[in-house]
Amino acid sequence: MPDPICAARETDCRNEADMNNGKLKIAYERLSRDDEQQGESNSITNQKMLLEDYAARHGIADLTHLVDDSWSGTRWDRPGIVKLIAEVENGNVEICLVKDMSRIGRDHPRVGLLLEQFRERGVWYIAINDNVDTARNDDDFTPFRNIMSGMGCPRHEP
Repeated sequence: MPDPICAARETDCRNEADMNNGKLKIAYERLSRDDEQQGESNSITNQKMLLEDYAARHGIADLTHLVDDSWSGTRWDRPGIVKLIAEVENGNVEICLVKDMSRIGRDHPRVGLLLEQFRERGVWYIAINDNVDTARNDDDFTPFRNIMSGMGCPRHEP
């Protein structure tokens, strides 16, 4: 019988003991340009709702949100991504959950290095809309998705 915290297939998530190790479950949201609204942009709010819903359906509790609103994915001095990388380097991250690959960044060599760091540190990476879930060990096409998400962004994006 499949583990009850798994929504679809048993291989889609890690077991409950792994999930209770005290490490951070990070939901990372990013948007290049705000929607000219005071406070948080609508897109960031929608990303948060999508990630919270996914986490709830897959038994992932206590998400920590790191947000870079109005930051280009080509920049690596974004406060949220800097914090995420620091937490990964310190071994404090269990999961990194994003809407899609392009949220992490639009510079495919740098994103590739970050994803390799995730793998080396045992970070479970999920990009919902790109159907990337490293717990399934079927991420052979992830580098190609990364390249394609980088192609959709001009280098001069603010």
